[in-house]
Amino acid sequence: MVPFNILVAVCLAYVCLLFLVAFAAERRAARGRAGWMRSPVIYTLSLSIYCTAWTFYGAVGYAARSGLEFVTIYLGPTLVLAGWWIVLRKLVRIAQAQRVTSIADLISSRYGKSNLLGVLVTVICVVGGTPYIALQLQSVTLSFGVFASGTPEGWALPDQSATALWVAGGLALFTILFGTRNLDANERHHGVVMAIALEAVVKLVALLAVGVFVVWGVAGGVGAVIGRIDASPIADWPLKPGRWIGLTFVAAAAVLTLPRMFQVMVVENSDQRHLATASWAFPLYLLLMSLFVLPIAVVGLAELPEGANPDLFVLTLPLSQGQGRLAMLAFLGGFSSATSMVIVASIALATMVSNHVVVPLWLALRQGGARSPGDVRGLVLMARRLSIAAILALGYGYYRLSGGSGALAAIGLISFVGVAQILPSMIGGIFWRGATRVGAALGLGLGFMVWLYALYLPSFGSAGVFSAGVLSGGPWGIGWLRPQALFGVEGIDPILHAIYWSLSLNTGAFVAGSLLSFPTPVERMQGLAFVNAFERDAGARGWSRGGAEAEDLLMMSQGILGAEEAQAFFEAEAGLQGKAGFLPDTTPEFIGRLERRLAGAVGTATAHAMIAQFAEGAAVTAQDLMAVASEAQQILGYSTQLEAKSEELARTARALQEANDKLRDLSVQKDTFLSQISHELRTPMTSIRAFSEILMDPDLPGDLQQRYAGVIHDETIRLTRLLDDLLDLSVLENRKVQLNIRVANLHDLITRAVQAASNTRPERAFTVHRDPAAEHLPVISDTDRLVQVFINLVSNARKYCDAERPELTILARRRGGRIVVDFIDNGSGIPKAAQRLIFEKFSRLTDTQRAGGAGLGLAICREIMVNLGGSIAYLPGQGGAAFRVSLPVRPEASGRAEAA
Repeated sequence: MVPFNILVAVCLAYVCLLFLVAFAAERRAARGRAGWMRSPVIYTLSLSIYCTAWTFYGAVGYAARSGLEFVTIYLGPTLVLAGWWIVLRKLVRIAQAQRVTSIADLISSRYGKSNLLGVLVTVICVVGGTPYIALQLQSVTLSFGVFASGTPEGWALPDQSATALWVAGGLALFTILFGTRNLDANERHHGVVMAIALEAVVKLVALLAVGVFVVWGVAGGVGAVIGRIDASPIADWPLKPGRWIGLTFVAAAAVLTLPRMFQVMVVENSDQRHLATASWAFPLYLLLMSLFVLPIAVVGLAELPEGANPDLFVLTLPLSQGQGRLAMLAFLGGFSSATSMVIVASIALATMVSNHVVVPLWLALRQGGARSPGDVRGLVLMARRLSIAAILALGYGYYRLSGGSGALAAIGLISFVGVAQILPSMIGGIFWRGATRVGAALGLGLGFMVWLYALYLPSFGSAGVFSAGVLSGGPWGIGWLRPQALFGVEGIDPILHAIYWSLSLNTGAFVAGSLLSFPTPVERMQGLAFVNAFERDAGARGWSRGGAEAEDLLMMSQGILGAEEAQAFFEAEAGLQGKAGFLPDTTPEFIGRLERRLAGAVGTATAHAMIAQFAEGAAVTAQDLMAVASEAQQILGYSTQLEAKSEELARTARALQEANDKLRDLSVQKDTFLSQISHELRTPMTSIRAFSEILMDPDLPGDLQQRYAGVIHDETIRLTRLLDDLLDLSVLENRKVQLNIRVANLHDLITRAVQAASNTRPERAFTVHRDPAAEHLPVISDTDRLVQVFINLVSNARKYCDAERPELTILARRRGGRIVVDFIDNGSGIPKAAQRLIFEKFSRLTDTQRAGGAGLGLAICREIMVNLGGSIAYLPGQGGAAFRVSLPVRPEASGRAEAA
C-alpha cells in the first residue's frame, strides 16, 4: 500500500508541476513566443478534456455492468471528428469572425445578439454541468479512499467530505490563477491549455500502463484475455440497438455542446487547419484510451473479490498485485482526468455567467450604463473569479447532498442529454437563415423543461423532488404525465425516453417558432453571417453612423480592453482611414470591428448592448437589405465591389475634407499670427523705446532710473526669449539641430522636469502622481531636449488644468522597442475641434490677444521629438488633457547622429 502522506505529497508535487507548465506557457505567450504551443498536436491533446474521470474510471465499470455499451462513449465523438469536421470548421470560422467566447455567446450572437438566449443557455449548462463537476470530486475522493483503506494506523483517510472540499478549493485556486489572469480579447488561455495537454499525456500513459500490466502481467497475454472475455458474463450481454443509437447520438452531441468541449475545440482554436489533424488524431487518442477497458473489466471481475466496485478496477487491480507505483501512476491519471475537466468547465461556465448575467445586470442597474466611466475590465475579471468559486461550491454542495449515490454515478449521461438541448438551435442557426430568436427560445426552454422533468429530477429517486407516487402514477394521478412514461409511452429505457421527448419537442418548437415569427434586421444580418461564414464579408455591416463619438467609444473600450490595447486598436483603425492620432471616424465598418473586438472580452450580446448606448442603435443599410434579400451570387459580387469602391471614395472624401478644414483653420491662424507676432514684438520694443527716452532725462531721480532700467532689461529678456524660440523652431524644422546623445535614467529626467516646472504658478496647489519604480528605464537620447519637452507638458498642466484640485499623473513604461510616457491631468481636457491644431505654430487655446507667450511651446515639442526619432501626440479619452511622448529605446542611426 502507498501511505496516505506519500499520496498527498505526490499530488502536491504534480499540481506544482502543472503550475510551472502553465506559468511558463503564459509567459511565452505574453512575449509573443507561443510558437509550438499553437501546434495541432497541442490542440488535439487539449480535446482530451472529453475523457474525464467518468471515462477513465467509469468506462471500466460501465463495461463490467453493460458489456460493449461503453463503446458508445467513444464512438460518438469519433463520428463527429472524423465525419463532421466540416461542421466543426464552420463553427471555428464563425467563432473567430464573431469573437465568440462560449457556446452561450454563439447562440446569443446568432439570434440577434439576444442576451435572453445567452442566459437560457448559461442556465442549461450550469444545471447540467454542476453535477458533472460533483462526479469528478467524488472520483478523486474515492480514489483517495482506495489507498487509505489499507494504510497503517494514523494515516487513515480524513472525512471524505473534507477531502472533496480541499480538492475543490485547490482546483478553484488553480483555475482562477491561470484562467482569469487577464481579459484576453481572443479569450485564449495558453497556460491552461498546456496544462491540459500535459494531463492528456499523463492519463493516456497511465491507462495504457495499467492495461499492459493486466494483459501481460496478470492475464498471461492476449490469447488468455480473449479466452477470459469469452467465458465472462460480459460476452453474453444482450445488444440493444435502440440504446446504442441513442447513446452514440448523445455522445456525439456532447462533443459539440458541452461547454468545456466548445471552449477547447472552438474558442481556444488558433488555426482552423488544426481540425484536419484532430479529425484523425483525436479518434486515435480515444481508441488508445478504450483499448484496455474490456480486458481490465474482465480481469477485475475474475481476480477481485465479489462486490468490489468495478469503477475502481483501474486502481484496485494493481494494488491487489502489489504494484504500488503502477497504482500511483493510475491515481495520477484519474486525478488528471478529473482536474482538467473541472478547470476547463469552470472557466467556460464562469465566462458565460459573467458575460450574460453579471455584466448585463451591472449595465441595467448602473446609472448611465456604459456611458458612465468605470473599470468594466476589473468587474468582468472579478465576476469570473467569483463565478469559478461559486460553480465549484455548487459542485461540492451537490456532492454533499447526493452523498455519492447511484444518481451521481449516472450523472454523466444525464448531463450529456441536458446539454444536447442546445444542438437544434446550434445546427439550425449555422445552416438555416430562417431560424429566429423566438424559435430558439421556445426550443431551448421546452427541451430543458422536459429534460428536467423526465430525467434529471427522477434521477434522485423517490427520496428526491418526486415522491414514489408521482413517479409511478404521475402528478395528481394523471398517468400520461408520469416523468418516465410521458404521453403513455411505457417500456422505454429512461435515458432513451428523455432523449426522444426532449429533443423531439425541442426541435419541433424551434422549427414552428421560427416559421411563425419574423426575424429582426440584426437577426437577418447575423443569420447571413453565420450561414455564409465562408463567404468574404458576409453580413459584415449593420450599424448606422448614429450619434457615436470616437472619444466616448475609446473611453468605454479602455475600461474593457485596458488602456494600451484599446488605444492601439483605435490608433490602428485611424491609420486605416488615413488619419493620424487615436480617433478614427465612427463609420459602420469601424463600429462593427470594435464590437467584435469587445465581444472577445465580454461576449457579443453585452458588447452590442454597450455600443448601442452610444450609437443610437443598430441600423441596416440599403446594401445590407439587398444582400439579405438577394440569392444571386452575381449581385452579391457586384455589391461587394461597389461597396469597396464606395468605402475608398468615402475615405478619400473624409481625408480631403479634414485637410480642407485644417487649411482653413491654419489660414485663420496665419492671420492671427501676423497680428499676434507683431503684437509680441511691438510690445517689448515700445516699452524699451519709451523707457529709454525717459532715461535720457538728466534730471530723473536715481531710484527711477534703476527701476526703468529694470523694465528695459525684463522686456529685452522677453524679446530675446521670443526670438530664441523662433530661431530654435527654425533650426528644428530644418533638421539642423545639434544633438547631444547620452545615456540617462528616465526617472531622473522626469524629476528634473517636475522641479523646473514648479516655478509655473507656484502659488497654486498642484499634485503630481508618479510610479517611481516604473520610471527607472535607461534612455539614450538628447536628455536636455527631452527634459525641455517634459517641462513644457508639466508647465502647461500647471497653467491650464481647470480642476478644482489640479492633479497630474505621469505614467512611464516600455512597450516593445519604445519608451512611452503619458502626462494626464484631471481637468476638462482640450475640445475636439482644437485637438488637431494644438501642435501648430502660434496656436493658443486661450485669448490670442493676451500677452504672455506666442504659442510655440507644443510646436517646438513636436519638432524636438521628431528630431529625436520619437513623437508626441494628444491622447483622447482620458478624462482630462493627456499627452503621450514616445521615443525609441535606441536612437536610429542617421545623419543627425554625427553631432553626437
